[in-house]
Amino acid sequence: MTPLTSFAGKRVAVFGLGASGRASAAALVAGGADVFVWDDHRPGRDQAAELGFKLKDLVMDELSGFDSLVLAPGVPLTHPSPHWIVVKARQAGVEIIGDIELFCRERAKIAPESLFVAITGTNGKSTTTALVAHLYRCFGYEAEVGGNIGTPVLALAPPAQGRVHVIECSSFQIDLAPSLDASYGVLLNVTPDHLDRHGTMENYAAIKERLVAQADHAVVCLDDEICVAIAERLRRSGKPTTFVSITDSGIPDGIVLEGTRLVRRRAGRSSPIADLAGIPSLRGRHNGQNAAAAVAALGPFGLELDKVQRGLSSFPGLPHRLEEIGRRGKVLYINDSKATNADAAEKALLSLTDIYWILGGRAKAGGIEPLRPLFPKIVKAYLVGEAAEVFAKTIGEAIPYEFCGTLDKAVDAATRDAEKSTTKMPIVLLSPACASFDQFADFEKRGDKFRELALAKIAQKA
Repeated sequence: MTPLTSFAGKRVAVFGLGASGRASAAALVAGGADVFVWDDHRPGRDQAAELGFKLKDLVMDELSGFDSLVLAPGVPLTHPSPHWIVVKARQAGVEIIGDIELFCRERAKIAPESLFVAITGTNGKSTTTALVAHLYRCFGYEAEVGGNIGTPVLALAPPAQGRVHVIECSSFQIDLAPSLDASYGVLLNVTPDHLDRHGTMENYAAIKERLVAQADHAVVCLDDEICVAIAERLRRSGKPTTFVSITDSGIPDGIVLEGTRLVRRRAGRSSPIADLAGIPSLRGRHNGQNAAAAVAALGPFGLELDKVQRGLSSFPGLPHRLEEIGRRGKVLYINDSKATNADAAEKALLSLTDIYWILGGRAKAGGIEPLRPLFPKIVKAYLVGEAAEVFAKTIGEAIPYEFCGTLDKAVDAATRDAEKSTTKMPIVLLSPACASFDQFADFEKRGDKFRELALAKIAQKA
């Protein structure tokens, strides 16, 4: 935990009692603040009461007299309309902040020179966050990893010399952190997302831009038009920035991906950094972007090439993201359950060949039509869940498919067919291009089930 000594003696309201809200309340109490908590839902209030937090009915009671309102990132700040607690705080003149802001203020007080890497982007945040932390550990740092990736930032150990905080930041969290000031701020990409909460792409992009604009050193990937525009504004402002590209946009200085190699350019001249070939956890060009950004976030450590290569090669990856489960004979099982839409599934299909594709669940807007150009890479599709009929119509006669209904039947069928393949390494791939909610509580549960089924197959004699 990071006790928030910078709030000692202050009166603070915490609204929204999920994991980050509870961690914020605990850190504020530990730092000496007078803390009151509330949630719209009774289970959250009951759990907070059991933990010993002081409840205050913020619906009925006034907010005047509070120094701050700490808002959970899931509570609407602006769109589709401000939550009632937001309206009430603004009327009372109480600042509205989140847990990342609390962390930044404490870091500024107790260890302003400690390393802090903040990472954002529409896609790839979690893998890049985990990879940056892994690389810093290879250089002898104690790495604390949290934020949007899972562990609330205030549940981590406090900032200190020799310790780096590597924090994944969602747009919701950035919006509640006006003084976010990372040592290295990383922006991977900006594509349409969360517009129900931000209203327009302009608002969404501006929030993402704030993370790099306020960092000591910015890292920006130049692989979409919005990030190119952000990078140009940073360049004009004089912000120290490392540019990254996997599309090789002609940048004379920065880190680019050439084939499978990361290359550093200076004044247009290239020197090799590392080769990603044969690293299963960094398969695919999208992971080339993640790796390039992670190396840039190392700062001067990124020049120690042997350590960088060893660090990249030893990265274990994250569960449910092109996760290699193992082999049954020549058949390789890969768990990409995190691919909950077509854009995410595209990354897996681009990265692999000879694919026996398990897909389906609760369909999202657009379905799998955008993936049609990649159908030739698929030997056969195995359809599960609510989306099966719709996906079958999209596939048509392009590739063979089979209705399986459930994941266990799909794994059985895909294994049966893959074992008949005459190719060197047929792949049974779970990359659903769908939400999981028709059959599983979340993509993690779905991926865990696939892993369990695959491991059972592997344990059997092929």
